[in-house]
Amino acid sequence: MSETNLDFKQFSEQLKQGAVSVGVDLSSTEIQLLLDFLALLNKWNKAYNLSAIRNPQEMLSRHLLDSLSLLPLLRDCRKAALTEHFTVLDVGTGPGLPGIPLAICMPDSDFALLDSNGKKTRFVFQACLELGIKNVKVSNTRIENYQSPCQVDIVVSRAFASLADFALGCDAVADTNTRLIAMKGQYPTQEIADLPTTWNVIRTHALQIPDLDGARHFIELAKKS
Repeated sequence: MSETNLDFKQFSEQLKQGAVSVGVDLSSTEIQLLLDFLALLNKWNKAYNLSAIRNPQEMLSRHLLDSLSLLPLLRDCRKAALTEHFTVLDVGTGPGLPGIPLAICMPDSDFALLDSNGKKTRFVFQACLELGIKNVKVSNTRIENYQSPCQVDIVVSRAFASLADFALGCDAVADTNTRLIAMKGQYPTQEIADLPTTWNVIRTHALQIPDLDGARHFIELAKKS
């Protein structure tokens, strides 16, 4: 952590308390891995411009806590799933968000992280290698070209595209049991109205992220039977 001049103790407590506020109780091992990932992202970002956010303090809130806000929902879906191998697909993952934080906290699930930007997927691959994250596979491709080797249970996206484009792009990898979860800022009234008729909104939820200004929502979609 010294390479990035991060005060591990300070960030550790902030991450722990911030996670509690979004309904997540992190273990000491998870906190260590999440902060190590933050340190790697901060280091690589200086050379490769992986994120517009430069301040590690902001990264903690806008990247780590924002990603972890999905964890209670995904864990509920995991418990309800009738499959041993639960698969989460992160579309447009960028530098591994929300996929890597979620994978760290869900070691019993498989994650596939997709992005068309080779620079970003190289970072994700290297981060998983250095952190010893075994349940992540990285693909430098677009969702329209991705062929999943197994059933996809959840597809997540974080500011990836409009809801209509997200749903249409995922059409080939999703069946009626697959859930699409899109993270949005303001409630996307018009985007919901523009959804293809083959998709339903299952639920929406407003998120409160510590130290993050502005609205955050997730929208859960499913194919019509």
